[in-house]
Amino acid sequence: MASQIIQTAVPRLFSGIQPTGALHLGNYLGAVQRWVQVVQTGHLAGQHFATPQDRLFSVVDLHALTLPQDPARLRRHILDMTASLLACGLDAERCILFQQSDVSAHAELAWLLSCFCNMPRLSRLTQFREKSAHLTEVPLGLFAYPVLQSADVLLYRTTHVPVGEDNLQNLHITAQITKSWHHRLGPFWPEPQPLVLAGPAARLKSLRQPTKKMSKSDVNPKSCIFLDDTPDQVLTKCRKAVTDSISEVSYDPENRPGVSNLVTIHGALTGLSPTDICQRVQGQDTGQYKLIVAQALNDHLQPIQERKAHLLQHPKHIQQVLDHGAAQAREIAAPNLLALKRILGLKS
Repeated sequence: MASQIIQTAVPRLFSGIQPTGALHLGNYLGAVQRWVQVVQTGHLAGQHFATPQDRLFSVVDLHALTLPQDPARLRRHILDMTASLLACGLDAERCILFQQSDVSAHAELAWLLSCFCNMPRLSRLTQFREKSAHLTEVPLGLFAYPVLQSADVLLYRTTHVPVGEDNLQNLHITAQITKSWHHRLGPFWPEPQPLVLAGPAARLKSLRQPTKKMSKSDVNPKSCIFLDDTPDQVLTKCRKAVTDSISEVSYDPENRPGVSNLVTIHGALTGLSPTDICQRVQGQDTGQYKLIVAQALNDHLQPIQERKAHLLQHPKHIQQVLDHGAAQAREIAAPNLLALKRILGLKS
C-alpha cells in the first residue's frame, strides 16, 4: 500500500517564508514572483501543479521563533507578510496560503522526524554554524529547525520545493530523513525534488557590497531595497549603490559586479535582457543610469504598495485568508499524519 502511495503521488509544491520583517527585493524577485507565476499558470520550471491544493505557501511563524521575538511585533509581521504576498499577486483562491502554526501537525511531525535524524548531520549545516556563531546560548529550535522544514514539506507529501541554491543543503536533510524512514519502516513519501530558483535575479547582490547577497540583516540600511521603501528611499539607495570608476554601463558580473547588479534588477523589473538595457542607455553614465533604475523600481513597486496599504486597512480579511488556508491545509495533513502514526504503531 505504501509503495502504491508513492507511485500515485501527484505533483505538489510547498514553499514558506518567515514573517521576520518586510519583503526585500531579493525575496520578491528570487522567490515570490515565482510563486505568483505558478499560481497564475499552474507551471513552474517545467512542472505542472494542476489544482490549488497542489500549490501550498506558508507564513512559517514557528521558524521565526528560533531566535527571540517580541510577541506583538511577530503578530504584526505575520499579517504584514501575508498582506505583502497578496499584494504581490499571490491569489489565495488559486492556492493554499496559511500560517504554519495554525496547522499543529507541522510541530507534531517534526518530533516524529527528529527520531530519524542524527545530531552530527544537523551540526554540519552551514546556516546553523553561521547563525549560531555569535550566540552564547544556542536554542534547540535553531539547531533542529531543518527537521521542522522537513516536516513542512513531507506533511503534504510534497513532490517539489522551490529553493535557492544556498538552501539546497536543508533539502538534503529532508531527503536523508526520507531515506532513513523508508529503510526502517518501508516506503511512504515521494522524495521531494528541488526546483532550483536559478539565474541572476534569484541571487541579487547588496547595493553597498555587490560581491555579497542582498540581505535584510545587513547592518548598512542602504544595502537593500525593501518593497515598502518610499520613492525617496529607493532613489537614495540607488544613488548610493556602489559601482566602479568606469562611467559606461555594461554587464560584466565578474569584473563589474556593482553596475551589473543594477542591470540585473532593471532587467528583472522590465523583462529586458542585459544586452538590450546596455544598448538603450548607451551614452549615459552610471550616475544617470542609477536614476533610470530607481524610476523603474518605483514604477513597479507603487501598485504593490497601494494594494498592500488597502489590505492592511482590512486586517479581518487577511485573517480570514489565513484561516481558510489553514483549514484547507489541515484537510490534506490530517490523513497523512494519521497514516504515519499507524505505521509507527501510535495508532491502530
